[in-house]
Amino acid sequence: MLTVKSWRIVECVKRCAVTHLRRRFSISFNMAKSKFEYVRNFETDDTCLRNCYIVVRLDGRNFHKFAEQHNFTKPNDNRALGLMSRSARSVLEEMEDIVIAYGQSDEFSFVFKRSSTWFKRRASKLMTHVTSQFSSSYVFYWKEFFGEKPLLYPPSFDGRVVLYPSNRNIKDYLSWRQADCHINNLYNTVFWTLVQRGGLTTAQAEDRLKGTLAADKNEILFSEFDINYNKESDLYKKGTTLIWEKRDETVTKRLMLPNKEEKDVSVTRSRRRVETYHCDIIGEQFWEEHQDILEDDDC
Repeated sequence: MLTVKSWRIVECVKRCAVTHLRRRFSISFNMAKSKFEYVRNFETDDTCLRNCYIVVRLDGRNFHKFAEQHNFTKPNDNRALGLMSRSARSVLEEMEDIVIAYGQSDEFSFVFKRSSTWFKRRASKLMTHVTSQFSSSYVFYWKEFFGEKPLLYPPSFDGRVVLYPSNRNIKDYLSWRQADCHINNLYNTVFWTLVQRGGLTTAQAEDRLKGTLAADKNEILFSEFDINYNKESDLYKKGTTLIWEKRDETVTKRLMLPNKEEKDVSVTRSRRRVETYHCDIIGEQFWEEHQDILEDDDC
């Protein structure tokens, strides 16, 4: 049996041995870290230029096939459009430096304010964060819009980053995307009407629309199917715009009075929340009504 003195000697030897091993391991680890750390030099600098709006645009990858396999309604599926909008909303709520987002069909554009410093303005970080948040939200909220209809496989979205230095540039970019929404929706509306109500095959409908202008397409809808395109939903014609807005909110609080009686008191407070619009953003009216979206050009 060890005496107390012998036990203390053994413990002391153990501690010394452990300390020595830790020291050797730490030195070895630091040397290894220093030896291999040079690989960081292969990383490229992708910092976005200052004083520019950063746009991250997402597009569904092979979404034509995805829509077919999940039986989306043609030409527009309210469930799918609602899910896209809900996924985009989750991105804005996660990244408050996004001042406006615009979406149509299977794409969404997110505009970061010009003075944003999120992720040190690294393009790769911004793009991957937006893409992953949007994609995961699309899967997470699927049942909210499609009920028990199964998600057969996860959707895929690709992203790109583009910089725009002025307010005019960013307005023109968003106008371009909304004009694209109108062009695509008019074509798809006529195309699927010819197929679903006109009895044409997809190839025949495509041939029928070759070389037609917007006026021709409107005439086909009105004269042959009694459809006034102007009365179609703004959701389809103008897409979805998401912005931050402050709204007054009234809540009731129960207060304790000096005489120890309780009283319900209405309290109004202002909250910032994401609001949805299906409106024209090409004209100046939208921007005049929401002047806090964009920063001054003289920054």
